[in-house]
Amino acid sequence: MEMPRKLTIANLPTNIEHLKRLSSELGNVDIYLKRDDQTGTEVSGNKIRKLEFAIAEAIDNGYDTLITCGAVQSNHARATAAAAAKIGLKCHLILRGSNEDVFEGNYFLDGLFGASIDIVGSDDFNNIDELLKNKQAELESKGRKGYILPIGASNGIGGFGYFHAMNEILEQEKALGIHFDAIVTTVGSAGTFAGLLYANTFTKNDAVVYGINISADREYFADETKKIIAEMNEYTGENISLSYDEIPIIDGYAGRGYGLSTKEEIDFIKYIASLEGVALDPVYTGKAFYGLYNEIKKGNLSNHKNILFIHTGGIFGWKAEQRDIIKNF
Repeated sequence: MEMPRKLTIANLPTNIEHLKRLSSELGNVDIYLKRDDQTGTEVSGNKIRKLEFAIAEAIDNGYDTLITCGAVQSNHARATAAAAAKIGLKCHLILRGSNEDVFEGNYFLDGLFGASIDIVGSDDFNNIDELLKNKQAELESKGRKGYILPIGASNGIGGFGYFHAMNEILEQEKALGIHFDAIVTTVGSAGTFAGLLYANTFTKNDAVVYGINISADREYFADETKKIIAEMNEYTGENISLSYDEIPIIDGYAGRGYGLSTKEEIDFIKYIASLEGVALDPVYTGKAFYGLYNEIKKGNLSNHKNILFIHTGGIFGWKAEQRDIIKNF
């Protein structure tokens, strides 16, 4: 299959690490981390894999500005701003938040990388597609050409970032002498999950690719996954289609909702950090890895021996609310 063109921005391949102490605690299972939090410093996380394909498409079609959106602590927005600066493109961000948000973490880095930023409230953000198109039209009136990226770069072209990652994992399996019978990732906008599923199906790999949603519910993200897979088919000419039963999303770990944490989640993040020296984030990997841990404890994944969890980054996404919970240990 011919892949769309990609740029080379991320530090790839990312390492795979065995979580020895956690595996020993859980018993009869080996847990591994794919360290996609180490794709780079400024562009760290899973988003840059998607952006390598999306930005290549933007450049090939003569766009000079990247337009995208997310929450105020968005990893995707920060990675887009950093990548745009590296490539020499302009960047415009529309972020859900308020003028009361502290200028720190990803939000601070967005500005540091020179992105133009509009902060909008939740009600306005509900019409984000219209806002993105309006910004594109505004730029066009000034003689510029804006390329719109959806939340998380989660669309057909972005999905190839994790098609490429799956090929990377299969090569690493050979080098390590390990076969992962389960691959687990966070589902926050479905692009990472869809790309892994697409590649897993295309390569006829016998691993089960699980997604753990950190907002909304299984039905919503199954629909989003099917849409992204259909868009990927438009690029490849393949006819890959999965039924709902073939889209294994583990529901029930969204907690208080997107970007909101419980004490149990933060306790777990601190536990893993002190046990393995690995920092998860409270928005994505903390919730999903907490879900994986509990599913193993419940015996729901007892048919798997070697489980690979995709660490998608997010260390810059910690906000004061989550940090304040740690103060109370």
